[in-house]
Amino acid sequence: MDKKKISSSTNDGLDRRSFLKGAAAAGAATAAAMTAATKVVQAAEEKGPASSAPEANVRGDKFISRPGSDFMLDVIKTLNIDYIASNPASSFRSLHESIVNYGGNRKPEFLTCMHEESSVGIAHGYAKAAGKPMAILAHSSVGLQHAAMAIYNAWADRVPVMMFAGNGVNAAKRRPGVEWTHCVQDPAGLVRDFIKWDDQPASLQHFAESTVRAYKMMMSPPQEPVLITLDIDLQEEPIHEEKLSIPRLSLAMPAQAEERALKEAAKMLVTAQNPVIVADRCARSQEGMDALVSLAETLQCPVICTGNRTNFPSTHYLNLSENRPGLIRNADVVLMLEVQDPWGMLHGMGDPWKDVRRVAKPDVKIIQISLADFMMKSNYQDFQRFQAADLAISGDAQTSLAPLTEAVKRELSSTRAAEIAGKADGMRKRYRDSKERMKTAAALGWEASPVSTARLCAELWNAIKGEDYSLAVSDRIAWPKRLWPATKFHNMMGGSGAAGVGYSAPGAVGVALANRDKGILTVTLQPDGDLCYAPGVLWTAAHHKIPLLFLMFNNRGYVQEVMHLQRMAGLHRRDARTAKVGTMIYDPDVDFGKLAQSFGVYGEGPISDPNAVGPALARALKIVKGGAPALVDVVCQLR
Repeated sequence: MDKKKISSSTNDGLDRRSFLKGAAAAGAATAAAMTAATKVVQAAEEKGPASSAPEANVRGDKFISRPGSDFMLDVIKTLNIDYIASNPASSFRSLHESIVNYGGNRKPEFLTCMHEESSVGIAHGYAKAAGKPMAILAHSSVGLQHAAMAIYNAWADRVPVMMFAGNGVNAAKRRPGVEWTHCVQDPAGLVRDFIKWDDQPASLQHFAESTVRAYKMMMSPPQEPVLITLDIDLQEEPIHEEKLSIPRLSLAMPAQAEERALKEAAKMLVTAQNPVIVADRCARSQEGMDALVSLAETLQCPVICTGNRTNFPSTHYLNLSENRPGLIRNADVVLMLEVQDPWGMLHGMGDPWKDVRRVAKPDVKIIQISLADFMMKSNYQDFQRFQAADLAISGDAQTSLAPLTEAVKRELSSTRAAEIAGKADGMRKRYRDSKERMKTAAALGWEASPVSTARLCAELWNAIKGEDYSLAVSDRIAWPKRLWPATKFHNMMGGSGAAGVGYSAPGAVGVALANRDKGILTVTLQPDGDLCYAPGVLWTAAHHKIPLLFLMFNNRGYVQEVMHLQRMAGLHRRDARTAKVGTMIYDPDVDFGKLAQSFGVYGEGPISDPNAVGPALARALKIVKGGAPALVDVVCQLR
């Protein structure tokens, strides 16, 4: 056998030299095609939106001058949606093209995201800050699976998100390979247990009616995410239907509590000696916040604000949220406003033995104003343990506050009004004493390195005081709620709703996007583990010029889980020092300053010296006020 022949060929008869020659030619052709494609894009960018390459609309030897996706965009535009966030994908490529060319990439503007979970998180934060929703696009089954945790967060937080998901319904028209893998019979089935409504339109008229219906349902309290499936062929094929029409959007008025029920609640509150108001997801706007202040002042009643919304000013003497255990223990009537966990307000449970402790008096009277009964699903248990109420009122709490206040005023005699007014001085003293305790506690470890969480929050406040500010995610660290003056609804935007890690960064970007045109400075205390979930959202903030100050709360670990392992080790009489295994984020340390820089975001750190935090924040704020995001990485104490 000829040895030369063996060396120049493979066992299956493929000539090596021919193979290499062909591969080289193919590589050159691919490179040329990529260069040509790049030139087309660059040429289009130079000519502006008016120039459109006809080749982009070719389908075989035909052109599609009016695809179904154009009409879909017409429908979306009637809903006054400013932004649509998405990671690009083939299942909605036609609608994507319609947005940027037919719609001029305005209302909605396409926000490029690195992950579907980030797109929903951005929409979640945006809706709370803007008071109206934005939209997201998800790629069929795989996109919805990526987005699922963020959707559940929005569901648990009672936040509207307008979601669209591409999908190929007709199996006979699916392209072989990936399109089959990514399509599904029932896309919404992946998330139906934690959305308010969904539909899979079979025609463009069906799409128009269902999309307007979905928006209306989404915005009617309790507000929740909705989903409309976009059929690939319905998007891409020419419009065949005649006499298409878009229904007029008319939002429903929020459901106000029944008048007789509010009168009964007013009687109970007026006659109570120690009433307490607990507000959870009650306020959706400054109007709701002001209405709660009016009610509390009329009753001289202390308020516990859970922090999921800014329901009540932190500077008001009736805000005694930090005195919660004592207030609940002594209360004879508790008014609960959209409280997600009424049972937890009245009880405690030991860990790990699960022993139940009743906090409230046995005879305390409970009034609930909520729409909770209208948003429960069987599988997901965010509705918490059942708690009976003496007066359960179905109605939107924010809408019901003003008529409840009027009912209280009608029940007040002059004598009772004078008695209630006499409580004010005592309430003011309790408020001052609570604030002094918080300041004293915050001073502990002031010069510590790594930086204490109280010092971190104090330095951030010193940097932004005097600004109209918004703390985009305000549930991760308690110190801002204790120390910062929060007098407006937008000052503190709460958290994720379902405590899903990965919300904080995209949620903050969404809040900052809503605040960008309002002149509101947006800052956020960003946990390190959370940012590691989907750091690509930093690129979205940089690319779309969303001004936001990320101050890293970098304790280099999932510290809640550290404490869980320590507790289990103690219970099992084992070494608690091993609790760092699988829970700490070091060796190597993540350099979040460099991570930010890699995505085009101004970044500093890591900083361990508490005296260096203030100057770094001053430098970063200049960037943010100039219209761009910035990040300062501070290494902190574990808690």
